[in-house]
Amino acid sequence: MRHYGILAASAALIATPAMAQDSDPQARASVLHGDNQAGIIVTADYLDDLSLIAGASTLSGTELDLSLRPQIGDTLTALPGVSATSFAPGSSRPVLRGFQGFRIRTLTDGIGALDVSNTSVDHAVTIDPITAYRIEVLRGPAALLFGSQAIGGAVNVFDRRIPVEVPDEVIHVDAITSYGSAADEWNIAGGFDLPLTSKLVLHVDGSYRDADDLDISGFTLSPELRAEQLEVVAEETEEGNLDEAAEAQELVDLRGTVPNSAIETWTAGAGLAWIDSWGSIGASISFYDTLYGIPARPGAEHHHEEGEEDEEEGEEEEEEGPVTIDLHQVRADLRGEILTGGGFFERIRLRLGYSDYTHTEFEGDEVGTLFLVEGVEGRLELVQTERNGWRGVIGGQLYVRDFNAIGAEAFVPRNNTEQVGIFTLQEIDFGELGLEFAGRYEHTNVSSPTQSIDRNFDSFSFAGGLHYDFESNVRIGANLSRSERAPSAEELFSNGPHIATQAFEIGNPNFTTEKSIGLETYVRGDVGGVAFALTGFVTWFDDFIFDTDTGLEEDDLPVFQYFQRDATYYGFEAEISATLAETGGFEINADAVADYVRASIDNGGGPVPRIPPFRLRGGIEALSDNFDTRAEVEWVAEQDRVAAFENPTDDFTMVNASIAWRPWGRENGTAFFASVNNLFDVNARRHASFTKDFVPLAGRDFRFGARFRY
Repeated sequence: MRHYGILAASAALIATPAMAQDSDPQARASVLHGDNQAGIIVTADYLDDLSLIAGASTLSGTELDLSLRPQIGDTLTALPGVSATSFAPGSSRPVLRGFQGFRIRTLTDGIGALDVSNTSVDHAVTIDPITAYRIEVLRGPAALLFGSQAIGGAVNVFDRRIPVEVPDEVIHVDAITSYGSAADEWNIAGGFDLPLTSKLVLHVDGSYRDADDLDISGFTLSPELRAEQLEVVAEETEEGNLDEAAEAQELVDLRGTVPNSAIETWTAGAGLAWIDSWGSIGASISFYDTLYGIPARPGAEHHHEEGEEDEEEGEEEEEEGPVTIDLHQVRADLRGEILTGGGFFERIRLRLGYSDYTHTEFEGDEVGTLFLVEGVEGRLELVQTERNGWRGVIGGQLYVRDFNAIGAEAFVPRNNTEQVGIFTLQEIDFGELGLEFAGRYEHTNVSSPTQSIDRNFDSFSFAGGLHYDFESNVRIGANLSRSERAPSAEELFSNGPHIATQAFEIGNPNFTTEKSIGLETYVRGDVGGVAFALTGFVTWFDDFIFDTDTGLEEDDLPVFQYFQRDATYYGFEAEISATLAETGGFEINADAVADYVRASIDNGGGPVPRIPPFRLRGGIEALSDNFDTRAEVEWVAEQDRVAAFENPTDDFTMVNASIAWRPWGRENGTAFFASVNNLFDVNARRHASFTKDFVPLAGRDFRFGARFRY
């Protein structure tokens, strides 16, 4: 690993905003943001009211417990503007406003996951949602807060591996267990915080998950893929290849399950922190280990070149086994905060993370490709003392990654990425009127020694926001941003077969930086017991980088190639909630969420691939100190506005219901919960998924669980 020695010397150049810990784990997961009118806590204390991140949501408490899935993407899909890649149950990243991959940052306590989940949709995110107590989702001009790789937004997951407070108890214990019927999925996680002294706190946690192949409703293959396989049946039968015809017919008839979609995951972590009146310093070490299956795409089965030669010699070609991924990550983290006691800066925060990551793609028992990644990310931020309504932060960020793929099907050559950024964020409050401004500069070096390619990119980004608060507790505002993103190593250097995605992937080493101009307008408030938020957005891209199916084949695999064109994204997110009645100790609430995004390649280039369709979700709930009950209906429209060689998806309607019981009241934190998802067992496919044609969403899924805190 190169240049780790510069980390300490570069501390003054390391920053993005710190992530504050939430002291109330039972806080309701409101989706409305602004003036704390809906209870949301966003990032750091100096950003609680930041309108540059107008599209902010959070998930915590019982709502998080009921939403938990094996991967972070599928955990968050009930939030406005959020979909998921849903490649497989073991691999799913968030999709925000239609953006995914290299435009969405997945963070843990403000530092990147330091995995390779953004490089390909088959790669798991190395953050287990079951260990989180709060998850924040930031959409819009968040790029300046988290780096250019968050041009589409960021997801920040909070755990307690580095303690931030001394427990009042002799020992604080937090545990959760749950079961899901759709995959015979068992989950258990637990941790404790032990005060060794009045200032020194030890934290230990661990989790385990085991799930079988996913049960679904109806046929596994989409109508389009079933039609293709029926053609194969007819062709092979006509040619007298009855075994091949029978295999294709078996795929046509396959229903009720997604083969090779099982998961086994365990995590462990320990942290130690010194917490004093001057601030705190703490460190942790954690382990993430998962083994999960990659469902096979019919028609993409490929073989090595020698297969045809063997057949000519009369040798029978061996059938390749199912693809599985065995992933291991060892991670170390450091966090520190110093309260200065006055002056221009009120506090100094340091955050560092290091990861050693190994990921093996197996074909049956044979190793196909081995990924070895070592990464460091860190930041130092200087938080200004608020004076006369003016507050802000100044800092910088450092990110270093060494990536190596070994094997006959290593689709990306060895490469190194080094990125240094500096930024500032300022906010001025004039009473009813508020103004925000942010600026960021990044220098990125991406090189591949095996290809003798060394690229350097300088990126400048700016954002400004203006909002006005009415006396009726309503805010209106607008944000304007101009951002740049350096192309990733995968977008530059990919050139080869990838067994897990079952595609031949091709990049372009001559790509330039991706530029965009974004505009958001919003209105949100709480009037007469009705809370609402409406955000409209549009982003114009120059040199937008995207991958798409070319319709060609290489090594018996479909060719997916990265291109650079101009593009336009626009859409909206709307949400409303209201208290209908208070009776018998219950508060009866109703809510609704709608979101939509449309994305096109300019100058007649057609739709951007894998864009989620319009969605509408509404629910009614009854809340009391001891019980929460909820029923909801979600309708997702068909998506027939598709890119070339991309199949459409049908509309679907899902009905879900849940109940949570807190025997000792809401303040205690112990709860028992149960839910049924997809009550009427519909066959549903997520259009943002690369595998939507052969990996439907779960069928009827009964889930039961319990959370214990004491």
